[in-house]
Amino acid sequence: MSDTPEPTDHKPSDHELAHWLAQQAGEQLQALSDEMEESRAGYLHREMAGDQLSHRYLTGALAQLRPDDIVLSEEGRDDGTRLDSERVWIVDPLDGSSDYADQWSDTWAVHVGLAVNGEPAAGAVSVPPWGRTFSTMSSDGPPADSGRKRPLVVMSRSRVRWDGHRLARHLDADVYGVGSAGVKAMAVVTGEADAWVHAGGLYEWDTCAPVAIALAAGLHASHLDGSPLRYNRGDLAQWGILICRPELAKDLQAAFAA
Repeated sequence: MSDTPEPTDHKPSDHELAHWLAQQAGEQLQALSDEMEESRAGYLHREMAGDQLSHRYLTGALAQLRPDDIVLSEEGRDDGTRLDSERVWIVDPLDGSSDYADQWSDTWAVHVGLAVNGEPAAGAVSVPPWGRTFSTMSSDGPPADSGRKRPLVVMSRSRVRWDGHRLARHLDADVYGVGSAGVKAMAVVTGEADAWVHAGGLYEWDTCAPVAIALAAGLHASHLDGSPLRYNRGDLAQWGILICRPELAKDLQAAFAA
C-alpha cells in the first residue's frame, strides 16, 4: 500500500485519512519505543507512554481534520454522544500495548477505523515492526491460495489451549497464538494465515479497522455465528470474531457450533 499525501495538501478521503493517521501514529510510537529502550524505561512506563502518545495524536488530528465527526478511543472517555452520530471514528491507539512494552515483540499495531451508520466504512492498521500500513485506501483483493494442506489459524495466546484443541479436532487446523488483534487480522489479509478466530470477548476498537480492511480485501468477516459485525452500539463489547478466507467460513463456524 502506498503512502498518502499529508492531509494539508488536499482534503483527503476517509480512506486516505485513516491510512495517513495510522501510519503517522505508528512512526511516533516506534520512535518513542527506541527512545525508551535507550533510557531503559520500565515495562509499565513504556505501555502507558505509548497508549497516551498515540491517543493524544489521533484524537487531536481527527478533531482538526474531521471536526464534525465523533471519536471513540480505547484510551478516551465515552460520554455516549457518539450514539447520535452517523460518523464515528473508532480507534485503538496502541493495540497490543503489552507487546509494545515487551520490547522484543513485533505484534503491536495502531487501529484507525470509521463506522458510518454502524457499518465499518474505512480503516487502517499500521504494524510498525513490519514496516507496513494496511488500509481500505486500496486493496489487492484476497490473497492467493497458499496451497496449505491444513488451514493455518491464528488466535489469542490465552485461547489457544481450548479453542486451538477444538479447531485441531474438528477442522484438522494448525493453530498459532499471536498478540494484537490487528496483527492477527493482517496476517489473514496478507495470506500468512488463513483465518483469525476469537471465541471470547473483544471491543469495537479491537475490530473496526481490521474488519473494514478484511471486507475491502474480499475476505469473510463476521461474528462466529455468522451474524454481521455492527459498530457504534450502546454496548461496545463484541463476542466471537471470525476473519478468514471465504471458503473456510462455514467450516470454522461449524467447529464452534459443535
